[in-house]
Amino acid sequence: MTGPTSNPAENGGVVIAGGGQAGFQVAASLRQGGYEGPVTIVSEEQRLPYQRPPLSKTYIKTDAAFDSLLLKPGSFFDKNAIAFRSGLTVEAIDRAAGRVTLSTGEHLAYDHLVVAVGAANRALPIEGRDLSGVHQLRTAEDAEQLRADLGTVRRVVIIGGGFIGLEVAAALRAIDKEVTVLEAADRLMGRTVSREVSRFFLDEHRRMGTEIRLRTAAASIRGHGRVGAVALPDGSEIAADLVLIAAGVLPNDRLARDAGLATDNGILVDHHMTTDDPRIFAIGDCAAFHSPFSERIVRLESVQNAVDQAKLVAQRIIAGEAGGEIAPYRAVPWFWSDQGPFKLQIVGLTAGADHVEMASLGEAGRLVAYCFRGDRLLGIETVNRPGEHMLGRRILAEDLVIARSEVSAEGFDLKAHVAALKAGS
Repeated sequence: MTGPTSNPAENGGVVIAGGGQAGFQVAASLRQGGYEGPVTIVSEEQRLPYQRPPLSKTYIKTDAAFDSLLLKPGSFFDKNAIAFRSGLTVEAIDRAAGRVTLSTGEHLAYDHLVVAVGAANRALPIEGRDLSGVHQLRTAEDAEQLRADLGTVRRVVIIGGGFIGLEVAAALRAIDKEVTVLEAADRLMGRTVSREVSRFFLDEHRRMGTEIRLRTAAASIRGHGRVGAVALPDGSEIAADLVLIAAGVLPNDRLARDAGLATDNGILVDHHMTTDDPRIFAIGDCAAFHSPFSERIVRLESVQNAVDQAKLVAQRIIAGEAGGEIAPYRAVPWFWSDQGPFKLQIVGLTAGADHVEMASLGEAGRLVAYCFRGDRLLGIETVNRPGEHMLGRRILAEDLVIARSEVSAEGFDLKAHVAALKAGS
């Protein structure tokens, strides 16, 4: 073969279900790695692959053009012979025949199939969710509908105090909207950060003027045609001109499950992102795997995880066709969230920590939280401290050992400590 081709129906090659960050990265990495077979991306959205993180931050409060979000222009796909099939979904996988069925009824043959279909917003089964003015946020279209509606509203209720809900709350306070956040749990971002960091953000969001109600669920959304209020379980109401439901996501694993692949809060994969069919991989928000940084199966929702898993799968496909092997997936997980003037960065999986050591920085609006289970450092959570975050990535990547007693010692300096560990290794 003299060069890459994009004729998948006849030649098989790699079919990628999903046109988000993970799906795009597989295709790009295959071509960068010299793969010359057909590569096809099947994307439900009508748009080229784009960055999702800005949607809940700058995009909803500015008039930024969609093109500013693009990962690559259309010419990239033409130049690299990547067939981008937009406005379509993969509806079924025929594992025996090695082909998929698209929503049009068309069949595509594959040598390798990568399932990168992401996750979907969790449906909130409450009355009034279909009223005008009730929004969700997952896609650029969602963000644009929300942005268009914001111009005529003053009072916003956000159901959910996770990353998305809080990022939107901060963005809307910056354009002088009255914002109330309802969180059913006893703290903000309870699935992802320590209690200490939750408390910091609770205080800071309240200082920004957002009303935060913990241990408070929405009972129903009320209005005549358009939302007018959110009713609470005690019978009281919060006036609202707009409601955003940000109650988390669920993995899109139906396609894999219907094909007989193993699932458990996501599509189960091994350390090479391979499902229980050796020709089918799953990556990104829809994939569940054993992480070396956790004692349980995890499913990670982050750009880093999507990109790193995609790169590994591309390497696996290329190496497999050449009869080679690659190292298992061991990328250090890291996450970030911009909430007003505060950049939260997390390295590692800190949810299982039983002790958090807070660094004494003497600086308002900044913090470093070392999260331990026993004497093992699980990860580091920082706010507006990028240096410590980068050191945390290095610590976990290189298996450097830091004890609780060292972190709690007066005058502990992380940078100096890492340098000393490296000098002694």
